[in-house]
Amino acid sequence: MDWKLEVVIVPVTDVDRAKEFYGEKLGFPVDVDHRADEHFRVVQVTPPGSACSIVFGKGMGSDVKPGSLKGNQLVVSDIEAAHSHLEANGIANGGIVHFEAGRMAPGPDPARQKFGSFIYFDDPDGNTWAVQEGERDGS
Repeated sequence: MDWKLEVVIVPVTDVDRAKEFYGEKLGFPVDVDHRADEHFRVVQVTPPGSACSIVFGKGMGSDVKPGSLKGNQLVVSDIEAAHSHLEANGIANGGIVHFEAGRMAPGPDPARQKFGSFIYFDDPDGNTWAVQEGERDGS
């Protein structure tokens, strides 16, 4: 039996601001923007190439505090291209880093090991994301 993670719910304070950040700045296609009334709205975006979507909105029954989502990772095949994309779209980030002697050091992993280079950024509410360079064998 497969267990597939297909949605991550991101708590936000302003749905339009989050839609602009994830949809326009990050460039994730907006799959759904549904409003039942002024008390309920759900927006779903999906990172290109991902089987897992990001959902945010209001009135969805969650008591999770905006900005409390920490540590989710997006994986890319080219960390430098991802960094250029973030920079070109005005998304503040910590630059490319890698682990060296148990600490974070600037720049991509010198050996370009799979899953060895990272970029960290926050959305407008303070939810944190990591971008990690890597590809799984066979994908």
